Parts: sequence; structure tokens; C-alpha cells
Amino acid sequence: MNKFIKITEQNSKYNSIENKSIDLILKEINFEDNSVAQNINKELDSIAIVIHEAIKCLKNNGRLFYIGSGTSGRMGILDASECPPTFGVDNNLVIGVIAGGDKAIRNSQEFAEDSTNQGWLDLKEKKINQKDLVIGIAASGTTPYVINAINECNKNNISTACITCNKNSPLAKVSKFAIEIIVGPEYITGSSRMKAGTAQKMVLNMISTSVMIKLGKVKGNLMIDMQLSNNKLIERAINMVISSLNISYSDAKKLIGKHGSVRKAIEKYNE
Repeated sequence: MNKFIKITEQNSKYNSIENKSIDLILKEINFEDNSVAQNINKELDSIAIVIHEAIKCLKNNGRLFYIGSGTSGRMGILDASECPPTFGVDNNLVIGVIAGGDKAIRNSQEFAEDSTNQGWLDLKEKKINQKDLVIGIAASGTTPYVINAINECNKNNISTACITCNKNSPLAKVSKFAIEIIVGPEYITGSSRMKAGTAQKMVLNMISTSVMIKLGKVKGNLMIDMQLSNNKLIERAINMVISSLNISYSDAKKLIGKHGSVRKAIEKYNE
């Protein structure tokens, strides 16, 4: 039986980093970062499969869950938290769950990721059900908190997927759909907040953005359902209406003021 090798934990290709100039450190990090998108390109088919599954679940009144620990958990929470203001969806449509709870968003919660039952308990607290899709996020693909949660979802006929940065990891093997972005050793050995974290963020962007486009939250290239929660966004909304309807600034501003959203302003313009 082949031993599972964590590429994310292998030694960096760079040595004596502390003796290098800032300019050289930046060039080397940037060189490594440039490889992330190339490696994601190899997994576009797998990413598309997960997106189709997410669309199917959400159209059936299900929800999209991200579950992870540490950097991976924070990436999921970041992506989930940006969906309501960007696409005008309910806060409970895309949900991020992190080992250690909300405290872990800012401060590391020691050994939270090692729990073999808390992941499932955290999902049950959110009333997880068979309409939902749960995506486990773990750079290593070995996090007990995440693996157990995915296992329990499978037992309860809940659709599962994962994003990991090691090939044939335990997490990928238990997930129905696996996305494996093999970014290689980190610039600082084992620091998976770097390339692995970047890969996770990019993939999550792809998933949530594509899902929301196909759920009708984008028209042309505009975020027509974004929440108008500050002056910058109100101004952006006015410019969207100007672009869509070819009307004056003052007319667009009146429409936004009246209807409170880009979608309604456009749809009700001729009424």
C-alpha cells in the first residue's frame, strides 16, 4: 500500500531565506504564486462538476456549505460572507463553518481541527439536510474535523465535495466530488496559507461566482442584486443603471432612490 505523501509539507525549494534581500524574496514568492493559476487550469473540469452540483442543490432550495479549519476555514467564511452583499442573497444560502467556531476566524483555536466529531456536530447545528452541498476545504486533505464531517454527510445522503492541495488525500477519497490543486511545496516549508491558501481562494471565487451567475444574480456583467450598503455602492449602482438604460445621471439616481436596487430600477424603468 502506497504511503500518502503530503506535497504541501515537503521542503521548500528555497534555502537560507533569512539571508536574502527583500527584492529577491518578493521575486521568488511571486514566481511561486504564478504557478497557482496554471495548476488550477488543470482542474477546471473538476471545478465545473462541483459548480453544477451546487447549482442543482441551490435550485432545489438547498444551501452551499464550506467547512474547514485554520486558513482553509477562513477562506470558506470569507467567500460565504461576501455572497450576500455582492449578489443580494440570504445570509443562510452560502454558509462557512470553521473548526473552533467564530473565535477561530481571528485567533487560532488549538487542536480544534483534530476533533473527529465536532465537524458533524457543527453542521447539525445548522440543520444540515439532504438538499445541501458540503464542500470540505483542507490544504493537506487530512484534517480530521473536515474528513469526519464529510463522512457523516455521506452517511446521511448529503452531497459532498472538497478542495485540497494534495493528490489522492484521505479527504478526496471520502468526498463525492474532489478538486485537487497541486501547487507543490510552499516558499516557507509547510506554510499552506501561501500558495495553497491562494489556490483555495481562487477556486472558491470560481465556484460562488459561477453559481450566482447561473442563479440569475448577474445581468450582462453587472451585479444587479448587490446590496446598496454604502455611498460607493450606491454610486456604482447609479452607473450600472446609466450603462444599462442609457439615461442621465440624475434620472438613474432617482430610479435607484425609488427602487433601492439595480434590478428593480432596470425592470421598472418603462412601467
